[in-house]
Amino acid sequence: MFLAYWVHNLSPFLVQFTDTIGIRYYGLAYLLGFVGGGLLLHAYARAGRSRLPSALVPDFIIALVIGVMVGGRLGSFFLYEGWRTLGTDPLALFKIWQGGMASHGGFIGVAVAIAWFAHRQRIGYLHLADLIASVTGLGLLLGRIANFINGELWGKVTDVPWAVIFPDSAPAGMPLELIAPRHPSQLYEAALEGALLLALMQWRFWRTEVAARQPGRMAGEFLVAYAAVRMLGETFREPDAGLSLILGLSRGSFYSIFLIGMGLLMIWRSLRQPAAPRPAA
Repeated sequence: MFLAYWVHNLSPFLVQFTDTIGIRYYGLAYLLGFVGGGLLLHAYARAGRSRLPSALVPDFIIALVIGVMVGGRLGSFFLYEGWRTLGTDPLALFKIWQGGMASHGGFIGVAVAIAWFAHRQRIGYLHLADLIASVTGLGLLLGRIANFINGELWGKVTDVPWAVIFPDSAPAGMPLELIAPRHPSQLYEAALEGALLLALMQWRFWRTEVAARQPGRMAGEFLVAYAAVRMLGETFREPDAGLSLILGLSRGSFYSIFLIGMGLLMIWRSLRQPAAPRPAA
């Protein structure tokens, strides 16, 4: 009966040179996410809706790349107990091509990168945070699709018609007919965290004056919305193996509570501040 479902057999490589070396979809997702985000930031500047000039966009993207990579990797290790592998594999922290990036850690890294860049270039921190909130959904969309291609972070066992059999979800050597189909939760998260939030933030940026007049509000709205859809997606996702729940919640859901608190604080702060002048065209 289970073989009536699609069996995941996608390669993580777009181009493969050796067993472990090649161009991976996971890395390509990051590259395209940053390139796409940079193009949107250029479009904002050209339209006169941003205080970040086009000439500084490449420098800003470089700062964000470092923030995402360092924060995401450290978050994966210290928020999800990846540090336990350091004893047997001291270089595991640096093997980013094998995956192991935490979005919550990436948010922290991005926040630090924005703070550094805002101080260096004397551009408002909250305004930059709003700009990043408006483009982050693109990176999340591509990253979750890459998770699906990699056959990782699969969902819970289900019998829905679109369920997928992930061979890696079962012990090695188990016959396919005995492997239970699961929710393709990576695609749910791609739709919710990625496509939905990207569309919402783009609508808020282009169709309202919130980014120009209430710095920090869009970033706060993004954090609250991300946390909400992340917690929804977690209900379909298999908890990470070997990780205990916290207060009955998965790690992803538990850490999202802090994002909600931070997002509400940013929204509250933006509402209490006088409306800022619109950037000059």
